[in-house]
Amino acid sequence: MPQTTETAPPHTEIEENAQHGRLSARPIQPVTISDRTGLLSFEGPAGDLLGVAYVPEPVDGRPYRLALMLHGAGGSPRHGLDLLLPAVDDNRLLILAPKSTLATWDVIVDGFGKDVRRIDRMLEEMFDSYAVDDVIVGGFSDGASYALSIGLTNGDLFSSVVAFSPGFAAPLVLHGEPRVFVSHGTADRVLPVDACSRRLVPRLEAMGYPVAYEEFEGGHEVPEPIVDRAVSWLRVGAREVGAPA
Repeated sequence: MPQTTETAPPHTEIEENAQHGRLSARPIQPVTISDRTGLLSFEGPAGDLLGVAYVPEPVDGRPYRLALMLHGAGGSPRHGLDLLLPAVDDNRLLILAPKSTLATWDVIVDGFGKDVRRIDRMLEEMFDSYAVDDVIVGGFSDGASYALSIGLTNGDLFSSVVAFSPGFAAPLVLHGEPRVFVSHGTADRVLPVDACSRRLVPRLEAMGYPVAYEEFEGGHEVPEPIVDRAVSWLRVGAREVGAPA
């Protein structure tokens, strides 16, 4: 069981919030379920794109499994969406792919904050609109590092974390015990496997997390067979938590 931070006496305990990477949104039973399906966009006040989502048909009252998917440095929401897009219809996956507020995710630049709050608002909107009974988080490259960081921080929300070619994990606090899938190319020159996943995976295992690790011959990429293995691994998790497989 992963160790959690020591609890301070009530009079000195600091409330965990976005600065710690904590998300407050949780699945609820929506008052009214949206009938919108397909590709959806989230826009800011100035019309700037904050993220995208893909909702597979049909909206029939059965709950979705929501996958929060995070792009790599310099990427776009579409890059995050495309990671698992081929699997949405067969697995009833609702994908939410936000855009980082800067070129990459906040914890990599100056600490948790802006991106956590943005993700929280987008998750809350999706939970208010669709029935969801399981939530996972994943990403590629910097997005994989961020998925691990907020996934371990919010393991009481996310049942699973999918990290394609991560560089690190930097949670400030730990909650829950999410399952973890990690993949990495042996010829990755952007985030070399020796310095990244081959060090990271043993640390996660030592902390008590159940980890599935896949190395492949290739570079900084997510090959189709790796996506297939990740989806198969997620299906096992869906059966374990009672979500539709």
